[in-house]
Amino acid sequence: MTALLAFWVLVATSCWSLRSVSAQPSPEVQKRISAAIAKAAHESSNNIDYTEFVNVFIGTDNFGDVCPGASVPFGMVKFSTDLTGYAPAGYVTDPTQKIRGLSPMHDSGTGSSLGTYGNFEIMPMVCPGGFNSCPLTLASRERYRKNNTDDAYPGYFSQTLDNGIQMEATSTRRAGLERFTFPKGSKPYFVLDLANDLPASFAGGRLDIDPEQGRITIGGLWGSSFGPTLYNYQAFACYDLLDGGKQQLDEYGVWTGMTSEDFQTAGLGLTNLNLSRNLIGGVYESGALFSFAGTPEQINIRVGISFVSADQACANAESEVGDASFEDIMAQSKALWNEKLSKVEIDLKNTPANVTELLYSSLYRASLTPNNATEETQGPFANTTHPYFDSLYCSWDTFRTFYPLMALHSPAEFAQIVDSYIDGWRKLGWMPECRANNLPGWTQGGSSGDVIVGHFAITYHNEAAALGIDLDELYSAMLADAEINPPEWNTLGRQINVYKQYGYVPFGVLDTSSTGRQTREGSRTLEYAFEDFAVRQVALLLNKTDDVATYTNRSLFYRNIWDPSVTSDGYHGFMQKRAPNGTFVYTNPIDCSPNDNDTNRDCSLQGDNVVGFYESSSWEYSWFAPHDTAHLVQLMGGNDTFVKRLDHFFDVGYYLAGNEPSFQTPIGYHYANRPTKSVDRVRDVVFTNFDITPAGLPGNDDQAAMATVLTFHLLGLYPVPSTSQFLVLSPMVPQYTIHNSYLNVSTTVTTKGFDARSVQKTIPKGAAAYVKSVTVNGVVQPTRCHFDFYDVFRVGGEVVIEVTADKDSVDSCGASVPESVSTGGFAQVR
Repeated sequence: MTALLAFWVLVATSCWSLRSVSAQPSPEVQKRISAAIAKAAHESSNNIDYTEFVNVFIGTDNFGDVCPGASVPFGMVKFSTDLTGYAPAGYVTDPTQKIRGLSPMHDSGTGSSLGTYGNFEIMPMVCPGGFNSCPLTLASRERYRKNNTDDAYPGYFSQTLDNGIQMEATSTRRAGLERFTFPKGSKPYFVLDLANDLPASFAGGRLDIDPEQGRITIGGLWGSSFGPTLYNYQAFACYDLLDGGKQQLDEYGVWTGMTSEDFQTAGLGLTNLNLSRNLIGGVYESGALFSFAGTPEQINIRVGISFVSADQACANAESEVGDASFEDIMAQSKALWNEKLSKVEIDLKNTPANVTELLYSSLYRASLTPNNATEETQGPFANTTHPYFDSLYCSWDTFRTFYPLMALHSPAEFAQIVDSYIDGWRKLGWMPECRANNLPGWTQGGSSGDVIVGHFAITYHNEAAALGIDLDELYSAMLADAEINPPEWNTLGRQINVYKQYGYVPFGVLDTSSTGRQTREGSRTLEYAFEDFAVRQVALLLNKTDDVATYTNRSLFYRNIWDPSVTSDGYHGFMQKRAPNGTFVYTNPIDCSPNDNDTNRDCSLQGDNVVGFYESSSWEYSWFAPHDTAHLVQLMGGNDTFVKRLDHFFDVGYYLAGNEPSFQTPIGYHYANRPTKSVDRVRDVVFTNFDITPAGLPGNDDQAAMATVLTFHLLGLYPVPSTSQFLVLSPMVPQYTIHNSYLNVSTTVTTKGFDARSVQKTIPKGAAAYVKSVTVNGVVQPTRCHFDFYDVFRVGGEVVIEVTADKDSVDSCGASVPESVSTGGFAQVR
């Protein structure tokens, strides 16, 4: 989901200078990162701490919805504060918003305007009047932060309240430690929530205080942040308060309250709450209130969470944290992050410092989600013997760049997630498109999981069995998505019956056998066709000859919604909705673009989105046929017109960097044999839309979709999903090495002739940036526009991308443009 879900027109600002935003984290954060990069650039040490290059606050402003909280790679736990206002990931930089509390569960870059998780908030406070004087409800206890003190880095988060209380956290996969430092002489009090979460979705639960053990357990039901409200998920927490006997509990009790009804009340000495959903509306706030004996300046609290039971939450805290210190857990987390971040090594000395920070911050977010909830399953997945990953938010966002990047360096984790997708088919009949809060989320483009598992099969079919993936089972799951119509396709599968009948998803069709929101007919047709291409690729791999023919044909269904009669800005032919009788239903191609003057137009999942496209205009989606762009070139009038039309698309402002269907569009010039224009355009895209400030993303990170497309741009590559082909651009680093520990290979890419002056929005005259040649393990490639995973990253070795300032001399691909189905491309898999 792009930020279009809530704010579909964003103002793009530019350059690397610090933007004027409403608040910044502590200035020490950027100073620390810059100093670490400078030090690493001037030292020849193999003991590099890559976490020091990561700015976790990028994307915490400008509706980036990034969670800067303490987490491990793919951790269930992400400790962060929750703030008022628009804060889907809990934290935002805006100093006008108040802190509600610190909680262990968040998602990052989800785009759900409701917010997600935020369960089990804890708020430290001082109550000079004693137990009964403490502010308990959100409205009464919220406090501003102490400005310019927010601090965080991989595995650590800190925020200080305006009353001087500092909150810190560090984590494991399912547990962690919270540390609170109080002003000297203060008696520490804490409010711990049972009912509150970010979307206010509490549906009942209980809280129990064991004062002898110093333990509070919580469990309950809450609702989805991006899915049907009739479903609930269960979650549990275990708070250990005594720090191994170093702390002594004093007062304790339970409380309830409701701001709208103007009351709060606490019961000293009471130890249980057992509350149901409030059927008349609203959430009765509730929880525990407790204090510690004496006036200790520092309080440590151990936290475990679970999606199974309170007992398992406690067991998770005991097994993953035990009696380890805060510093011990921080060090363990940092080690896990360094193992992940070091998969990509760069020439630190000669890479511009802001590129280093951008790259490693992006790689960090690329391993922040989805959440590894293996052994923490519920509902239809309860007790599964397969890995389980949640917060797949959503497959439509991530199939383009997120998983292709993972495929380069982490096939074992990729295989676990693929197994989780296949397990969705085992348990539910179809693979998930979007899973949020352990529940089915809304479908956006169709069954985009087909492209994800297809990409795995194409790149790792030789290793699939060893990685725990049965390719025949994988293919069966894909066929279910492609052939079986769910009775309700808002959350699973596709409206495949009418798509197969008409050769497109018709507008206003009578569907007598399934239910779903009948909008987005144009974009669903385009996405369904690309999903069919993914099925075709695996059919080709498995020698399913008849299926190859069937799905090759269906992958070309995108052509059935091309209306050559539509004109916009003097350009002819656009994707359009189409009625069951074959007539096209006109939509102005500008509608839902950044240039749309109707700011009230609905362009997302709303029922009155009549444009025919999801979070996009026809101008934007008319470029989408990644497997057959050569035919789009012909539909648009040939190379020259295609290039002029692409120029116009960008120059007049129809392009949205934060919208996934446009990810490949800046490299579209490759298909018209004008690769130097792709280089120019990608530089412009990067430096107009991304930087190292909190507002440094072009909207919602979309489960690191923005992070990973930026990573590929910086590395000078772009993947074609469900294929082994990479489009070659101009790297913005002089040299990098990608390590694949599973294959035990490393691939080093050197930019010969690298000129740091080219690393800016407009490449200055005389700066080398345009690809002159590509050499793979000593062999000069016949084309400078693409190469294959199996020739490069599968075997490792050396790649040299030579660049030149002589743009005109290299403005062609050489022997071939990238492959397309219609020109005989993708005829075989490696």
